[in-house]
Amino acid sequence: MRALVTGGAGFLGSHLCERLLKDGHEVICLDNFFSGKRQNVKHLVPNPNFELIRHDVVEPILLEVDRIFHLACPASPVHYQYNPVKTIKTSVMGTINMLGLAKRVRARILLTSTSEVYGDPEQHPQTESYWGHVNPIGVRSCYDEGKRVAECLMMDYHRQNNIDIRIVRIFNTYGPRMAINDGRVVSNFCVAALRGENLEIFGDGEQTRAFAYVDDMIDALVRMMNQEQHIGPINIGNPDEFTIKELAKLAIDLARSSSKVVIKPARPDDPVRRRPNIELAKKVLGWQPTTPLIVGLQKSLDHFRDELGIKEA
Repeated sequence: MRALVTGGAGFLGSHLCERLLKDGHEVICLDNFFSGKRQNVKHLVPNPNFELIRHDVVEPILLEVDRIFHLACPASPVHYQYNPVKTIKTSVMGTINMLGLAKRVRARILLTSTSEVYGDPEQHPQTESYWGHVNPIGVRSCYDEGKRVAECLMMDYHRQNNIDIRIVRIFNTYGPRMAINDGRVVSNFCVAALRGENLEIFGDGEQTRAFAYVDDMIDALVRMMNQEQHIGPINIGNPDEFTIKELAKLAIDLARSSSKVVIKPARPDDPVRRRPNIELAKKVLGWQPTTPLIVGLQKSLDHFRDELGIKEA
């Protein structure tokens, strides 16, 4: 099949392009390089089944494709808060444009939504039936509400125009090709530990996250696109819950670093607990993550060590 991957030069998108090519598909990678990098897909360019197009999904585009993996949107607070109006335009207008394309060429479209649609959840762990607890006027709402609108658009195009849709809600993901300046906690901790700098924890460090390795997440996306049972939304993430303090200690230990942990004031609207219920993913996709945090974090550290040009001690 011919697959379109929006945001295909990003962290997740580049791994997805790689997997789809490996599975024998033709891949069109669309990216405006705001948070994605050419370097992430440079090794794929010689492949005759790979095509890279610089394009912003806020603008319409005409292509002939069978599958659309719609990943385009900055996903870390540093990037999505840099230009919040552009962030929500990417989620809303970008999704409208991709749904319009899917309607025109009768393609199946998958939206990567986010656990941020649950906000600071009052239900734990979060199931797909939970409606969320989001601050609609907060500093994170450009991303949170943008993705909630994107899900709404997917469902309305499905109900009104019979578009073949799939929706996944991605929880914290990490791994090689995360940007050094990504701003998410795993990259922040890995880079700081390798540089011997302080690891900054915002809040008391007891807030929890569930971290899923990128290879596991890509497998879930492919399975979701290929299955016929369920349009979603389906949670994909790792149900193993860690405190931010535990993550910091593990990063320092694996990097064999002399870094210290520094506690800073909590950030606004930062969820206290976040862990997916993945029973639906197990049932529908036959999927659950297999990479332990200690293994994935070591691979991430190796990536950042190369990016930073630091030799292993």
